Amino acid sequence: MIRERRIIIGFMLVVLLLITGIFSLFTVRTAHGEEAAEHALIYDEAGLLTQDEHNRLTEMARKYGMKRETDIVIYTTDNVDNQDVVMITQDFYDEHALGYDKSHGNTVILTMDMRNRDVYLAGFYKAKTYLDDGRLEQIRNKITPDLSAGNYEQAFESYITTASRYMGVRPGVNPDNLLFNGWFQLAISALIGGIVVAMMAYRSGGRVTVNHQTYEDSSTSGIQSRQDLYLRTTTTRRKIEKNNNNGGGGFGGGGGGTTRGGHSHSGSRGSF
Repeated sequence: MIRERRIIIGFMLVVLLLITGIFSLFTVRTAHGEEAAEHALIYDEAGLLTQDEHNRLTEMARKYGMKRETDIVIYTTDNVDNQDVVMITQDFYDEHALGYDKSHGNTVILTMDMRNRDVYLAGFYKAKTYLDDGRLEQIRNKITPDLSAGNYEQAFESYITTASRYMGVRPGVNPDNLLFNGWFQLAISALIGGIVVAMMAYRSGGRVTVNHQTYEDSSTSGIQSRQDLYLRTTTTRRKIEKNNNNGGGGFGGGGGGTTRGGHSHSGSRGSF
């Protein structure tokens, strides 16, 4: 009887410890979620957005950022001190201690310098890995036409959704490859399914056993004669172009660097 009572008490203690652990974990996650929900993600110092647009973009950035555990930040400035847009971005990250997981943590920033009409994208920590220089340049190329046209909200929405989508694709591959497109994958699946169904339907109809040998008399069939007829010879000349490319190219789009606080990042720079 005493032994059974000890077993029951021990079991109850184990259950209590499990419940306490689960509750503590839930409390930590809730506190982190509340903390993440409190800090700003849209810093529109240049006044490009209405309040409604600001609110919608904040909600979108928070939603997609939680999915990738990365702060997706937008910063617009009139740049009254006429600083370089890269330096503006680096100092902004250092001073605001941005980061989803911690201060100075996972962050991607879009900075717009309205004075010089420059734009710069930078990825820190996890965002540096998944949004390298090449991917940031792809994002910048996508949103630049809308930035040039003054469609700022549309450009920012594209930046948020594209950054999140790219971070869902493993590093080292082109995230715009059709193989990673959901509709393309669905179409391929439907095509393969159609081929399988067609093959099954074809085989279920039975095989055709009639061929040319069914009505052919092999004892009287054969080649009667052969003849080679020469027509003409044709010669084609093709000029081989010389490669005069000396390695020159267009605007490179910039790259990453390291902030004065010691945080390295990827980057892509351009004008709009």
